[in-house]
Amino acid sequence: MKYAQVAIIGGGPAGLAAAIEIARGGGQATVMDENHRPGGQLFKQIHKFFGSHEHQAGVRGYAIGEQLLKETSEMGVDVMLNTSVYGIFDNFKIGYIEQKREQLLQAERIILAAGASENTLALPNGTLPGVMGAGAAQTMINVHRVLPGRKIIMVGSGNVGLIVSYQLLQAGADVVALLEAAPEIGGYGVHASKIRRTGVPILTSHTIKEVVGKCQVEGVIVVELDGSMAQKPGSEQFIEADTVCIAVGLNPLTELAWLAGCEFVYIPVLGGNVPRHDTNMETTVKGLYVAGDISGVEEASSALDEGRLAGIACAESLGLYSSGEARQLKAAVWDRLDSLRTGPFGQKRKDAKDKLISTGEGSVL
Repeated sequence: MKYAQVAIIGGGPAGLAAAIEIARGGGQATVMDENHRPGGQLFKQIHKFFGSHEHQAGVRGYAIGEQLLKETSEMGVDVMLNTSVYGIFDNFKIGYIEQKREQLLQAERIILAAGASENTLALPNGTLPGVMGAGAAQTMINVHRVLPGRKIIMVGSGNVGLIVSYQLLQAGADVVALLEAAPEIGGYGVHASKIRRTGVPILTSHTIKEVVGKCQVEGVIVVELDGSMAQKPGSEQFIEADTVCIAVGLNPLTELAWLAGCEFVYIPVLGGNVPRHDTNMETTVKGLYVAGDISGVEEASSALDEGRLAGIACAESLGLYSSGEARQLKAAVWDRLDSLRTGPFGQKRKDAKDKLISTGEGSVL
């Protein structure tokens, strides 16, 4: 049986940031990830981050990913790739599959940084080839350098929908329209402005009534919605397209937290059911921490800082930091997190996080 002082499940930005903090404190971290390369979503993000210098404003996501990989390598972090974790058992035994063999790893502490999965929409003819998640389209263009289609309809105006639409334009596709069921755009204004400047129409209070096509997507029937989200009769229009990208939010990947016995709170703005945790990112299962989208869907910058926070707190619990050292380090991370959670978009998540962490209000399942 393999041993790890701290096992980190998920090798995206949160998991790698946590591993670096543990190694920096003198601990031994093992990162487990099902993919062939660590870094998660960062290597799909060709756009520059914005915000402050502390949040690496002006640096492209993939460059941040490369820096994280460099640091984990230099610090001797053990990274297990092509490794699928399927369970957490008594006394922090982790069941995983590597090279088609079931194996066990014994850990003293665990940090769950499993990320999130894309939501989808149930649409008539929505199983036709050409209907896909926006994340899949982003992987195709930014990782594999393949266009998913030429004439694309994007559904959803959150940051994912806006950013991926712009990246599709950069890759040479024609984004013929961006649809949003709500009466207003859901993402940052800076991303929406970039889309508008290219001439892409953003149709709020609109959705897809039906995907049209025989063997693949040939277009969509778009319908306008009223204030009650009901379809307005007679407002239907056909838009030619060969691809439909769905960007209607993310759902935290919480299966392992459920199996481990964590308590949950249902908070829609954070993506649904999220593990209850404290200001150290520690769940109701002592020694089990969460970081990144599994603790509530936010941005990559937030995931990085939550990973750092979980790593520092985890290292403190192992005696690698004194309480004074840890308090100082954690305060700096919290300052950065609070500065990220400002403005109308970020404030909603800050309010939800504050409710989750400080008072624990919500529907506990």
